[in-house]
Amino acid sequence: MRVSMATSAGRANRPNEDFAGAVPGAAVLLDGAGIPGSESVCSHGVAWYTHRLGGVLLGRLSRDDGRDLPAILADAIGEIAADHRGTCDITNPSSPQATVAIVRAHRGRLDYLLLADTVVVLGPAGGSLQVITDEREVTCRRVCSVPLDGVPTGTPEYARVRESCAEALRARRNQPGGYWIAKDDPRAAREAVTGSRSLADLDSVALLSNGASRIVSPYGLTGWPGVLEMLGSHGPAEVIGRVRQAETGTVTGRDDRIPDDATVVHCTPLP
Repeated sequence: MRVSMATSAGRANRPNEDFAGAVPGAAVLLDGAGIPGSESVCSHGVAWYTHRLGGVLLGRLSRDDGRDLPAILADAIGEIAADHRGTCDITNPSSPQATVAIVRAHRGRLDYLLLADTVVVLGPAGGSLQVITDEREVTCRRVCSVPLDGVPTGTPEYARVRESCAEALRARRNQPGGYWIAKDDPRAAREAVTGSRSLADLDSVALLSNGASRIVSPYGLTGWPGVLEMLGSHGPAEVIGRVRQAETGTVTGRDDRIPDDATVVHCTPLP
């Protein structure tokens, strides 16, 4: 299959914490979680984590040994945890972590895995497209953010309540009833959203980090069919460019308006 991809850092003075890559028959996309204070508990940083984890995933996927995707991800998480367990406080809630999306063409089927808020869009050869994401983090974030309702932004009270909300969200990470993300515990991989579709039913697949999926929500610039049409006619860079245009002139301070790292991977035609 032919794979095209594009990525863009959200801010010029910070490293891009997204990672995207592909090997024959498989592609991965990781979105690093840039949590304030992570530098004090891990000297390597979030970008290091996503690039290391992404590279290990690609190496394991290239073996094409038939292992299921959660097992591959679990081994990769364990390997990276071992790499810096001796030097960094990897169990700290602020230590580097990342969302994960993997797709793999294998034995006539497309297998997929998602952990946290990346998006996979399956483009049909006929019929309706399928949008797959892991809603658990978004649900937890919405619940934990309720105390912010009605608090004026930019005030000391807003900053205090927002930090309290962030602590509540971190407490739900990699916990039953909460949400799951790649960090230091390989068991999180078994909680991923997974599935499989016949390759005969598909003609493309797209992976988007949450910074790129803003083109649909919250910005509403197009729907998912429009995203696939844009990718087919103009490529991944066009999607990111539209997001960046929407971010200009917006109100600073709202989480969904601050520019975020944005990455898109587009695979077509499928074998």
